[in-house]
Amino acid sequence: MVGRVGKWRSVWNWIQWRNCRCIQQRLLHEGPDTVEELLDRHIAKNKTKNKNDNDEFENRRQLTSTRREALSLYRDILRATRFFVWPDSRGVIWRDVLRQNARTEFEQARFETDPEIVTRLLIGGREALHSAIDKLAEKNRHHILNDNPSHSHPR
Repeated sequence: MVGRVGKWRSVWNWIQWRNCRCIQQRLLHEGPDTVEELLDRHIAKNKTKNKNDNDEFENRRQLTSTRREALSLYRDILRATRFFVWPDSRGVIWRDVLRQNARTEFEQARFETDPEIVTRLLIGGREALHSAIDKLAEKNRHHILNDNPSHSHPR
């Protein structure tokens, strides 16, 4: 009996230690808890000491977040191009054409350092991807309705 209690007591202590450690540790995906923290992160400060360290840390943080967003957009483009399987007028499959164009545009913007331009590129790419998927879905709906006129009325 004492062995079981000791065993569960040690498990309970480990769980409490783990929970305390998790509370103290902030994960990258967690946002600020208060408005003050949010303002502290995004408002420029006039501190002279450790300014270079803070600027370098902030630049790295922004770089990793925009890099993550760019990689996510690129992966989404590659996933979406799987549905473009018909050939163009030259006989090249549209999937390959779209992937090559995406690769070229990402390579051209690879060394862009201005955050405003990078943000515009990411937003423009996201909007272009969504509009292409919407047009593809609309064309597919149109073809389905034309191929099967008995199911054309909405339910």
